[in-house]
Amino acid sequence: MPPLFDNHGRKINYLRLAVTDRCNLRCFYCMPEHGIEYLPKDHLLTYEEIVRLVSLLAGMGIEKVRITGGEPFVRKDIMELFRALSRIEGIKQINLTTNGTIAGKWLPELKELGISSVNLSLDTLDPKRFHQITRRDDFENVMATFHQLIKLGIPTKINSVLMQGKNEEDLEGLVNLTRDYPVSVRFIEEMPFNGEGAKYADLHWNHIRILEAIKAIYPDLQKVPDPPFSTSSNYFIPGHQGNVGIIAAYSRTFCGTCNRIRLTAQGTIKTCLYDDGVFNIRDLMRNGATDEQIKQAFLDALNNRARNGFEAEARRLGLPASESMATIGG
Repeated sequence: MPPLFDNHGRKINYLRLAVTDRCNLRCFYCMPEHGIEYLPKDHLLTYEEIVRLVSLLAGMGIEKVRITGGEPFVRKDIMELFRALSRIEGIKQINLTTNGTIAGKWLPELKELGISSVNLSLDTLDPKRFHQITRRDDFENVMATFHQLIKLGIPTKINSVLMQGKNEEDLEGLVNLTRDYPVSVRFIEEMPFNGEGAKYADLHWNHIRILEAIKAIYPDLQKVPDPPFSTSSNYFIPGHQGNVGIIAAYSRTFCGTCNRIRLTAQGTIKTCLYDDGVFNIRDLMRNGATDEQIKQAFLDALNNRARNGFEAEARRLGLPASESMATIGG
């Protein structure tokens, strides 16, 4: 199949697929304390619709799919979708992003299905701070999932949002996970996608300051080559089993190599995290669109893609970026 490119010459081979907007945590940086208004069930893409779309996109050059939410495992019978996706010709990688609170019992089957990697959200190693950040008391469940991932040998990345006044003291402990375990710990700049908007006039923990803080602890930190299309700048500490990454999600330094599109749980296609959606594929499908019409809609969207996150945000017709990450797909 010919590679799929956008109007800026960037290869597109990666779909981030949100299966639900629901989550059992209430993380400070993702949604308000009272939560968000969840979508009615019939507004969500069905598993049959998702499989049809992924099959079509696989025929257009999409090779990698990441399942996100919300929290994917709060959706009923989610393993049915994983099994179906694993059978689609052309899909070479299926990945998962989870908060780890309830995922544990499904990990052995995911391993059997050939899951490529799991991104585990973990912003602190302190149970009290975990409760303050997530507004829930599930720290032990998340750590049990972490250790099970390691035991099963599933490639694991830890996603940590570094937040001023919330978890700064956890930076060293999180980095030290790479000493003790073969994991990648990635620190992510905080973004405004929390249902309320940006909390700070100036982002204190940007990618530059995060790197400086890690170097202050480990002066022998070494830069390593970044994989193709990487969103993180990656580093290695001599003697450690894993590595450290920094994702400039708010500074948006990696837009030039972006190879991904997003599909929200309600069927909205986003060609950039910071746009407000370019069209709704659910409505197109339910109105009887043919496979060729669906493919053309994707091509049209990619042919009008913003150059970067700043341009995408400027194009928004509504309010500035402030929706909950749970509605977008983490």
